Amino acid sequence: MVDDALEQLCYEPVEGIALLDHGRERRQGFPEFVYAEGKQPQHVAELMVRLVKVHGAAMATRAALAVAKAVQTRLPEAHYDSDSRILRVGGPLANVSRRLNVGVLSAGTSDVPVAEEAAQVEEFLGHGVTRLYDVGVSGLQRLLDQTPTLQDQDALIVVAGMDGALPSVVGGLVGTPVIAVPTSVGYGAHFGGLAPLLTMLNACAAGVTVVNVDNGFGAALAAHRIGARLDHRGQA
Repeated sequence: MVDDALEQLCYEPVEGIALLDHGRERRQGFPEFVYAEGKQPQHVAELMVRLVKVHGAAMATRAALAVAKAVQTRLPEAHYDSDSRILRVGGPLANVSRRLNVGVLSAGTSDVPVAEEAAQVEEFLGHGVTRLYDVGVSGLQRLLDQTPTLQDQDALIVVAGMDGALPSVVGGLVGTPVIAVPTSVGYGAHFGGLAPLLTMLNACAAGVTVVNVDNGFGAALAAHRIGARLDHRGQA
C-alpha cells in the first residue's frame, strides 16, 4: 500500500509556467534542471524560485549573465559561473543514493567550459569530482602521469574537441566507465564538433559511452544514473 502511494507520487501533476516536474527526483533520482538558453531571464528566475521552494536547491545550465542577474534579484544566494554558464542555488543535494568519485578530464583548456559544466553538475548532485585539465593527446605524458588517479575513479567524463581522440586513449588505459563528450572546439574541418563526435563513436576502446556535442550536463547525469542504479540493485 505504501509502495503504491510512493509510486503514484512519482507521477504527481506538473505545475507552473513551464510545467515543472516535481516528481522527477523520486522517479529518476535527480530533480528537474532548468535549461536557461532561449528563455527570458524573468522566466528562469520564476522557475528557480519554484524549484528551490520544493527541493531546497536548483540549478540552471546555459545561463547568460542577464539570466544570472535576474535570478540573483529573487535569490541573492545564487552563484553564477561565467565559464560553464552554470547558475546554482544551494546544494549539494542530500539524497544522493551512492556518492561517486568522478574524474572529469579535458583535452585542452578550450574544452574546460564544457568540462566544468559536467563537474559542477556532479558536485550539485553530491558526488566527488577530481579535475584533470589539459591532458590531451598532444602531450600524452601529462595523461600517463595521471593513470593511478584515473584508476581510483568510479567514472570518467572525458571532454575533447579537435580530433576527439582522448576518450579512446583513456578507455584503453583503465577499466573505469568512460563517458565521452565531444566539444565544438576546433578548426573548419572539425565541423562544429561533428569530427570528434564521429571519432568517439568509432573509438577503438570498447564500451566508451558518447553524449552529444558540448553536453557536459548529459555526461554528468549518465554517470549519476549508473551509480544510482548500482546502489538500487545492491551491487555496490
